[in-house]
Amino acid sequence: MARFFNRKQATANGASAVQAAPAHAAFKLTHTQGFLINLVLSVIVVAIGQFMISSHMVSRYQLSVIEQIGIYVIMAVSLNLAVGYLGQLPLGHAGFMSIGGYVGAIFIMQTSQVLHLSQRAFVTGQPLAILLVVVGLILGGLAAALCGLIIGIPALRLKGDYLAIVTLGFAEIIRVFILNFDSTFNIPLTGGAKGLTGIFLYTNFINTAVVVALVLFVIHTLMKSRWGRAILAIRDNEIAAEACGINLTFHKTLAFVLSAAFAGMAGVLYAGCIGVMAPAKFGFMKSVEVLVMVVLGGMGSQLGSVVAAVGLTVLPEALRSFADLRMIVYSVVLILAMMFRPRGLFGSYDFSLSRCIERVVNAFRSKSAPVAVAVAADAAVAAAEEPAPVGTSDDAAADGADGTPHVDAQQGEED
Repeated sequence: MARFFNRKQATANGASAVQAAPAHAAFKLTHTQGFLINLVLSVIVVAIGQFMISSHMVSRYQLSVIEQIGIYVIMAVSLNLAVGYLGQLPLGHAGFMSIGGYVGAIFIMQTSQVLHLSQRAFVTGQPLAILLVVVGLILGGLAAALCGLIIGIPALRLKGDYLAIVTLGFAEIIRVFILNFDSTFNIPLTGGAKGLTGIFLYTNFINTAVVVALVLFVIHTLMKSRWGRAILAIRDNEIAAEACGINLTFHKTLAFVLSAAFAGMAGVLYAGCIGVMAPAKFGFMKSVEVLVMVVLGGMGSQLGSVVAAVGLTVLPEALRSFADLRMIVYSVVLILAMMFRPRGLFGSYDFSLSRCIERVVNAFRSKSAPVAVAVAADAAVAAAEEPAPVGTSDDAAADGADGTPHVDAQQGEED
């Protein structure tokens, strides 16, 4: 009888263990581990791309398109910070891009003449040339950020269409200022209507990939921080966010200035990729083009901005064989995308490689854990079914709690 109860108890214990199997501790990567994984993958991708370029597997035209893809990814992701995450509608992104591009290009051109650097120095990657590009990127970003701060503090008190009109007017002011700078101040600096020419082609695959990775990392890290959560709270409900003690002016200006700074850095890369900076290239349609990338990808989705920037940069180049019809096809593709995906391709979904790795590992562990518990339960049942040791019996298990042996009633009467 005791053996039966032991077997029943072991089976119950095994069943309860199987039921408790999904309650194991979930696998979770630390921030350092996630950063290292993303860093290693980024280095591998850049190394593969550079190997393909060095092996002449990519033509000069294709390399130029890849560089422009990186530039528009920076533009789209930076505008998504103000439109998707902050919930505002600025239309002056092209103005920030032009400011950064002109400042960075002029600095690199003027400094190269002083240091007697030629185009070959930038192509071969001499340390002094690389330093000039880095400083030019920083100066271009700071100049755009300063303009973003000047326009952002008063303009961000407005909302919706009013903010769009103010920022659009600011972008036009910048374009007209660059257009008339030389004739007004009698200083040959911006090139006027003909544009700034003679810019060294300092943009390459490496520095474009590095800036893209840096921008994606900074924005992703910002949105996971306390400041990022405050920005999202402002987007959802400004009144409630202010009631919770969030400084609306500070966080709005922070997102707007950071967005402008990244647009300025993209302008510096654009100048080094094209080789010519003309005010006509940074009109209203340039801002709308970047805004379309953000809306098509999904406002608030960094992955969507990246995918839309890649697609809308490659699509016009892929449709060049259609000649005059390519812009019609381009427009039809946009209309169909917005008809069937009104919230964008990815909505508000934000991709996280660390989260994907955690899901895969936890799914694998959840499938393997019940097997291990079932094996343990079978072992417990088998142990309960083993024969009892010599000197023990079911009657011995029925002895009293005080250790006195059990006496049969009929045997006691005979005695």
